[in-house]
Amino acid sequence: MLSVPLVVGASFAYLLLLFGVASYGNWRGAQGRSVIDNAWVYALSMAVYCTAWTYFGSVGRAASAGIWFLPIYLGPTLAMVLAWVVVRKMLRIAKSYRITSIADFIGSRYGKSPTLAGLVTLITVVGIIPYIALQLKAVSVGYAVMTTLPGSSPAPVGDWWNDNTLYFALALAAFTVVFGARRLDVSEQHQGMVAAIAFESIIKLLAFLAVGIFVTYSLFDGMGDIFDRARAVPEIASLFGNAGTFDYGQWFSLTLLAMLSVVLLPRQFQIMVVENVDERHLRRAAWVFPAYLLLINIFVLPVAIGGLLLFGSGTMDPEAFVLSLPLASGQHALALLAFIGGLSAATGMVIVESIAVSSMVCNDLVMPLLLRTRRFGARAHGDLTRLLLGIRRSVIFGIMLLGYSYFHWAGEAYALVSIGLISFAAVAQFAPALFGGMYWRGGTRDGAMAGLLLGFGLWSYTLMLPSIAKSGWLPTAFLEHGPWGITWLKPEQLFGLSGMDNLTHSLFWSLSANLAAYVVLSLWRGPTLAETSQALLFVEAFQRNRRTEPVFWRGRARVQDLLALATRFIGSDRARRLFEEQALRLGVKKIDQIEPDALLVRQVEIALAGAIGSASARVMVASAAEEDALVLDDVLQILDEATQLRAHSIELEEKSASLERATAELRAANAQLQSLDRLKDDFMSSVTHELRTPLTSIRTLAELMAHEPDMAVP
Repeated sequence: MLSVPLVVGASFAYLLLLFGVASYGNWRGAQGRSVIDNAWVYALSMAVYCTAWTYFGSVGRAASAGIWFLPIYLGPTLAMVLAWVVVRKMLRIAKSYRITSIADFIGSRYGKSPTLAGLVTLITVVGIIPYIALQLKAVSVGYAVMTTLPGSSPAPVGDWWNDNTLYFALALAAFTVVFGARRLDVSEQHQGMVAAIAFESIIKLLAFLAVGIFVTYSLFDGMGDIFDRARAVPEIASLFGNAGTFDYGQWFSLTLLAMLSVVLLPRQFQIMVVENVDERHLRRAAWVFPAYLLLINIFVLPVAIGGLLLFGSGTMDPEAFVLSLPLASGQHALALLAFIGGLSAATGMVIVESIAVSSMVCNDLVMPLLLRTRRFGARAHGDLTRLLLGIRRSVIFGIMLLGYSYFHWAGEAYALVSIGLISFAAVAQFAPALFGGMYWRGGTRDGAMAGLLLGFGLWSYTLMLPSIAKSGWLPTAFLEHGPWGITWLKPEQLFGLSGMDNLTHSLFWSLSANLAAYVVLSLWRGPTLAETSQALLFVEAFQRNRRTEPVFWRGRARVQDLLALATRFIGSDRARRLFEEQALRLGVKKIDQIEPDALLVRQVEIALAGAIGSASARVMVASAAEEDALVLDDVLQILDEATQLRAHSIELEEKSASLERATAELRAANAQLQSLDRLKDDFMSSVTHELRTPLTSIRTLAELMAHEPDMAVP
């Protein structure tokens, strides 16, 4: 074991180093030399997917189930094959409309619905809290292993104010506030935070590789030796099973779940979409990220088997093998490095997840409620930027405390992997609404709402409630006999469906009901005009650009009202810059001379969306501008105008390309003429020289003959 002051001091020093890296990232960004405008940094930041679950939980999973830790990493690898098609489209949409979160993305697609965005946020909060608790549990377990004698139980925590995990959670919340909630516009990149996450990805990879190399090549004589010894122990050899007992259904469900989660988890959406600087970075990330997953998992089985061989099965928690093996071998420095690696894996996830979820809660739950009050509503005045920043920072602390509460009350009953899978299954419910909205014009708000409600309800009933019951907070009778003794309503064998593990069972019912409700209700009701207009912008994201996309707005507005509205939410400086740019576009000298058009209204709405979300921005703009209700003919006319503008733009681009080709041809012809002119000069010079030499001789001879009669020919 190591002393408490050493472990705490090393952890504190690492957090200070992280603070320094983040500060450096912010400083570089302020200098115009962004650290995160780099494909390698972008790819490394995506490795925030590898949390304490990866660092500790995968070894524990491998020690109890063999290769069954692999689907969680096989899924993201397969997802990256489609990244250039799917994720790039998400990037294009998000950057065009200042989308700030996955709730904002889904709500914006379906007519900028605040109700739908709020529902997505509620599902996210309920589903992600266990995941944050997972990170806190991992750090708590790691700290106990590092500071407790082998074979002895850690001392009970007692009162909550004596729990070091609570203070760790509060420290992470403070770090997140400093580097993740400095500005209101969450569509802007968090330079320091992303730099710190990329740095953490390097630390946790190096730390895990160091432990893996030590176990494989110091404690044993290589991987061959480890697997040979494992085959000699029947209990360990049985972990790898045989093809006849392999559960292909569970393997498929875990892989599918991981494929969806690498895109739908709030922190992944934050890093991959919101924090992206250049969509071309996705090309490199599409292979660097899978390579990272391969490297960080290459020693999982050797470490797990090594722990089982040295400690035996059931003697200690296999999730702590990463720390226990170096400690038992007297490698205290390596054990401390391993603990810092696990700390890094946990902090990265918690920081980014807190930023993403706090943005969703503030924009899609708090803001709609504030805007309904007289003090902060549409007719109120005054700058709200400080208030909104304060709310977002408070939400970050609230999320962290909720995660700690779940860890304290329910997290102890579950392994790290089990807690993580519960969260994965929750965010998977967003898949039909999000992907359907990107590729199907017929998807509607009602269909998305019904699908999410059904999917979330079944997830809660078949997965979340059983986890709470197994933690001792609910009676377990309804798990064994069903509610009120109705056996076909047993949560883990719903409608008599048995023979599946609880995760596959829950995923089957929740996603099936979700998808069916989404499709059936969308086909039955059909989209509204607002949903149709947004569907066109999302589905045809690659066919349109910012200059030619349609603006579905008709009405009247005063520039003073729009300027005052923008000032309330994005500050006076940014608001004036926005309107000065629009004045330049319209060819007027002063802001007061602007005659608001549809494009100006859209730009104001997009600017507000970065600060308060698309749904709230739509409400606020509607309060400041008198909008005419659009009918189908108006939509068709706008689409026709946009089509004509796009055709004109394409024609101009073709003519521009033709002029560029003609210019290049003229340059080539001119260069050829100049070359020919030089050849002509050289030729004339040569001919002149050749002619001049004999003529000069004749002339000289004639002059001699004229002056010397003796030389004359007789």
